[in-house]
Amino acid sequence: MWITWANLLTLSRLSLALPCALAVSAGRWPLAGALFLVAVATDLLDGPLARRLGQSTPLGGLLDHATDATFVCAALAAFACTGVLPWLLPALVGAAFLQYMLDSRALRGRPLRASWLGRWNGIAYFVLTGMLLAQRALGSAWPDDRLWTGLAWLLIGSTLVSMVNRAVAWSRARSDGQPPARAPGGR
Repeated sequence: MWITWANLLTLSRLSLALPCALAVSAGRWPLAGALFLVAVATDLLDGPLARRLGQSTPLGGLLDHATDATFVCAALAAFACTGVLPWLLPALVGAAFLQYMLDSRALRGRPLRASWLGRWNGIAYFVLTGMLLAQRALGSAWPDDRLWTGLAWLLIGSTLVSMVNRAVAWSRARSDGQPPARAPGGR
């Protein structure tokens, strides 16, 4: 059964992705910040709720991660539209999630297999977005956008490393004839 309280909470976060991106594009910083905070709250609550109610499933995990990737891609793309971040970051976030999902065989009902680097990249995408929103909502000129761009390029690098590691692990596992127990490459 996929209609659960936790999945409904996750879907509510998905419904915030486009409005948040539009608010970023329009420079409506308090609204974008509020939508971001609601999204983070739903992300922090959906997993524990699913576990508490005994409704944790691989599908729920996939929905949660897909929603996170969609939300953060939309927000990062909106910042790319404003020229603050390079377009490569939201593109790689989407590609890395797709690789993560396919490599984990999540579409076949298997649980997602995250790596250490992939998990931290996923958190860093949200942190970068939140810091940018907080700076703009507070009307601060510090730090300069060059810092955000530099951090974005660091995330681009760590995402590429994560994707290469996952591809190498997948390739090795295929040549051995078995899926990797835990992919070191990440999201």
